[in-house]
Amino acid sequence: MRTLDGEGTLVRVFVGESDQWRHRPLALALVERLRKEGFSGATVFRGIAGFGARSVLHTTQILRLSEDLPVLIEIVESHDRVEPLLAILDEMVSEGLVTMEKVRIVKYSPGTRRLDNS
Repeated sequence: MRTLDGEGTLVRVFVGESDQWRHRPLALALVERLRKEGFSGATVFRGIAGFGARSVLHTTQILRLSEDLPVLIEIVESHDRVEPLLAILDEMVSEGLVTMEKVRIVKYSPGTRRLDNS
């Protein structure tokens, strides 16, 4: 298990639900790649509305549901792992928005969740 402690970096990747990487949903492909390469973790959020650089509104509120809702991928990582992360993002994310900010990591642990229902 990796440990995170103290100062880190929060990387946010804003893409569209229809964005693809090698014929797969980009968000899922990115999360799987980061896990495979030993990054600390990533979470994908699906938005209900948003617009980007082209100012096209994507929302669930229009009569026909949007086919390209906003997706946010958040990654918290130690500072020394940011450069390899950015290289992966440069390779996989052809359009969207990527932001970074310093964060204070208060807790990072696997917990004691039970895997069975008994």
